[in-house]
Amino acid sequence: MSEKYLLNADDVAMRLEVSKAKAYKVIKELNEELKRMGFIIISGRLPRTYFEKKFFGYNTETEMVTSQEGGEYAGV
Repeated sequence: MSEKYLLNADDVAMRLEVSKAKAYKVIKELNEELKRMGFIIISGRLPRTYFEKKFFGYNTETEMVTSQEGGEYAGV
């Protein structure tokens, strides 16, 4: 089975080795960034590719999507 596209607080907490409360704060902050760039977000969920880019500096997808505001987001 392939990795899931959207991460939840449990996934983020496990990958960052932080509490679930901290994971929710991370998800909220990154979702706010995505929303400012014009993307539609789902509360409590975060695209795996955006999470990996922001925390680990790499993309697992080869395509880059650019929003009208000039921000970029990997993973479509």
